Amino acid sequence: MYNTYLTGVDFNVGIYIRLSQEDKDKKYESDSESVINQKELLRSFVKNNNFNLIKEYVDDGYSGTDFERPGFQKMLEDINNKKINCVIVKDLSRLGRDHVMTGYYIETFFPENNIRFISILESYDSFKNQASNDSSTFIIACNDYYSKQNSVKIRNVLNEKRKNGKFVGSLPCFGYMRDPEDKGHLIPNPETAPIVKNIFKWRADGTGPTEIANRLNKEKVSTPSGYKKTNYSSRLIDRDNWNISTVKKILCNRIYTGDLVQHTQTKVNYKSKKKITLDEKLWIIVENTHEALVDKDTFNYVNTLRKRNTRNYEVKINREKRLLEGKLFCKECQNRLTVLYRKKLDYWSVNCNRYSRDPVRGRCYSHFYPYNYLEEQILEQINKSVSKLIKQLDINELNNEVVKNIHKETTDIDKVIKELQIEKDKITNRLATLYNDRCDGVISTDTYKALASESESKLKQINESIENEQVKKYKIKNKSSVLPDYTKKIKKLLDLNKPKKELIDTLIDRIVIDKDRNITIKYKYDVVPEINFKYENKNLARNPYGRKGKNNV
Repeated sequence: MYNTYLTGVDFNVGIYIRLSQEDKDKKYESDSESVINQKELLRSFVKNNNFNLIKEYVDDGYSGTDFERPGFQKMLEDINNKKINCVIVKDLSRLGRDHVMTGYYIETFFPENNIRFISILESYDSFKNQASNDSSTFIIACNDYYSKQNSVKIRNVLNEKRKNGKFVGSLPCFGYMRDPEDKGHLIPNPETAPIVKNIFKWRADGTGPTEIANRLNKEKVSTPSGYKKTNYSSRLIDRDNWNISTVKKILCNRIYTGDLVQHTQTKVNYKSKKKITLDEKLWIIVENTHEALVDKDTFNYVNTLRKRNTRNYEVKINREKRLLEGKLFCKECQNRLTVLYRKKLDYWSVNCNRYSRDPVRGRCYSHFYPYNYLEEQILEQINKSVSKLIKQLDINELNNEVVKNIHKETTDIDKVIKELQIEKDKITNRLATLYNDRCDGVISTDTYKALASESESKLKQINESIENEQVKKYKIKNKSSVLPDYTKKIKKLLDLNKPKKELIDTLIDRIVIDKDRNITIKYKYDVVPEINFKYENKNLARNPYGRKGKNNV
């Protein structure tokens, strides 16, 4: 339909080349997918058609389902700046494999910006009326289907490699490197393995994580992220300095005992970058696959130290944990609230660890509570909500209720996704109709842009909502797959007047407290509805238990 545009028009061409990791691993007889061969084919086509080659855009090692590729984004920028008016690719799959987004660029974005789009192998040319153009929709859908099937195959292959004790990660853990003769096998890295060995030795000798971090910083030892040249992110506060968290991660990483621990996370689907942490029961662990940097006895000993509170307060050594310890969370920063013994005033308190470490910078808010008052109020609320249920507790009935609730949650999510998908299809059809109306002259270009912009914004929101719902559903299914018969534990620990920590751990998922002292008690598996109440401040004195203090609270 654009034949009249071909006369007297100079086409300034940008050739786009993409090679994914999957393409690299294939053994082509002609190596047709390689960057070099794509370039030769595209350059030859440009020369034979007397086009002006302005720029080459290359994305090497990027998936076709991801449109945030640097080369592709640079091409879009040059299109918006009117540097090119023609895009040429080897085939439609090079542009992308997501049928919705690929269709959007071919059917909407390129025409809207008066860009001629050519795909050589499919003989597709947006500025020509030809039968070969009609098959593009089918080809785009097939490319998307191929990506989905390829994703399933790759996951299965990777899981088989994991089960066979092969390392399939992108970068080995600090202290290891890939074996040059077998990239699935790990060997000690001569530069970093001694650092890891020293960390375990120092910890086993009684040096705490804080002192270990200080010692490494003093000696200017490279950190794991610094050694790997990890890019900065919002989660990475300081790449070049050791901290307590980094030391603890090394000390609790089982890979240093010679065991491979993999499949701890997974992506939601083949189009999403979001990852979900899997339940520990779903991890793939193979023992004795590579040389250990620490023997298992030392590793186990070091990790028993990790479970203790090792500060130099005599009262805290080998102490029994407070009843709610480990269940209290800060709503603002999502971290656990720390239960701390205040030696000078002789009582226990609760506060946000992130805030108390650095209150000046205001990285979070104060969540200070006298521990025993907080525990009393929380237990009172638990008693009210759980006592009736406990008295009438039927193990089979409750377990069935748990399964029923999980099924209902996934069904409700499916309904939401279905409704969003219907709305998505309506908007997609609306965009197609608008585009046809613009081409037929029914509406002006300005009207089309205004209406299309609104629809495209809604479409983006719907896609994000669908992805979020899929994440929720995956988490629920993951929880269901490892569902324990936890009601038997409750039955053994039924005394709510003198509750044991095992009961709290079995019954309560988490207790979330915000900066305004609002408390939410969340039960496991939603058997009991969550409770919301506000903490009552019973004593404003600095030592809430009086001058003498209150021991053993």
